[in-house]
Amino acid sequence: MTNGISPKGCFDMLWVLMGTMIGLLVLGFPMMVPLGAAAFLTVFLYFPIDPSMLIQQIVGGVQPVSLTAVPMFILAADIMTSGQVAERLLTFVVKLVGHKRGGIPISTTVACTLFGSVSGSTQATVVAIGGPLRPLLLKAGYDSSFSTALIINAAVIALLIPPSIYMIVYGVVGGTSIGDLFIAGVVPGILICILFCIYSWFRSGSEHSAPEASRAEKWLAFRRASLSFSFPIIIFGGIYSGMFSPTEAAAVSVFYAFLVEYFIYRSIKLSDIPRIALRTGVVTAIVFILVATGQAFSWTISFGRIPNMILPALLGDAPSTVRIMSVLTAAYFLACMFVDPIVVIMILTPIFKPAIAAAGLDSVLCGIIVTLQAAIGSTTPPFGCNIFTAMAIFRQKYADVVRGTFPFVAIMVAVSILLIYFPQIALCLRDLSRSL
Repeated sequence: MTNGISPKGCFDMLWVLMGTMIGLLVLGFPMMVPLGAAAFLTVFLYFPIDPSMLIQQIVGGVQPVSLTAVPMFILAADIMTSGQVAERLLTFVVKLVGHKRGGIPISTTVACTLFGSVSGSTQATVVAIGGPLRPLLLKAGYDSSFSTALIINAAVIALLIPPSIYMIVYGVVGGTSIGDLFIAGVVPGILICILFCIYSWFRSGSEHSAPEASRAEKWLAFRRASLSFSFPIIIFGGIYSGMFSPTEAAAVSVFYAFLVEYFIYRSIKLSDIPRIALRTGVVTAIVFILVATGQAFSWTISFGRIPNMILPALLGDAPSTVRIMSVLTAAYFLACMFVDPIVVIMILTPIFKPAIAAAGLDSVLCGIIVTLQAAIGSTTPPFGCNIFTAMAIFRQKYADVVRGTFPFVAIMVAVSILLIYFPQIALCLRDLSRSL
């Protein structure tokens, strides 16, 4: 029995909940409508409570103070995307390693990682870094599919290195320290960057490299980009040292981005701020509506004790930690291929949370693995958001964009497996920060 509902009624409730959501999605409704409608219909039909309680859940879903960091990081990213941070980072990386074998794709990977650590946005990284570097890749002799696949996959490293909106959402839903998640994501993100660079080196052969820059040119490029490097150092160092919280780090990031782009680089004007703020507001509204309706859906799942129906079938009796982590990874991986990762986090986290707690698994490790699956889902057919961003920016067909993605997805899947069997890859910095 579940809240007075018979076993048959529980399965009927599950079918109503999921069927309503999937049916409305198929009809073309935006994601927030299926989430909210499915939750309200299920509560109305099966729960002996006032449906207005869902309104409280929707409002409560966007009340955590930690969510304040989301619009702040988005605004900081928008300011820097409108300025010169991306161009200066890109120039420095190309001057430094562009002349070596595989120099252009390695430069692309490193530049995406560096800008991702500044912006926290995969799509902004595709636009800011992919725009100028894809022509260089093609000119050097790399084929179109490889060039595009490298850009859209290297861009998702931004989700693992702070700031990461997906980590913030997971931290709120899963009750996990966002600061610990930020710290734990650094090493896996750098590891994926290194593996992408190694693959690019082996993939390269007769393609041309960029001309070697002189020592003076390298030094000049470094000086021009030095303030950009300070951004992730301030955020990571401030959180790592305990100087400020992730929410305070978000406010600092906005101040620093404005200081650099307006006063130092002079790349934006005061008249640009309303346009940038409006763009930030639109994106923030979409994220918060998804979080709010997702909270209602998540509460319905928890109140109906749906995890009690689903988890035994998935995990079996007395599952090992490896089995739990493997099932969790597979579930998020498959779901993120079809649905926005924020929604997936809102739906699946309440389902797996009891099993994670019962097995004594580290919620920070689970959060990093979940974020990595969100990253993979952003570049994986059929509905990876970076695929469609690349189609719009580079004017390529769908098949051309996805053709070269398999090696990069395989690398990220391999890192997911490594995190399951060697969790200290993600937890070493977190544990070190606690010991200091």
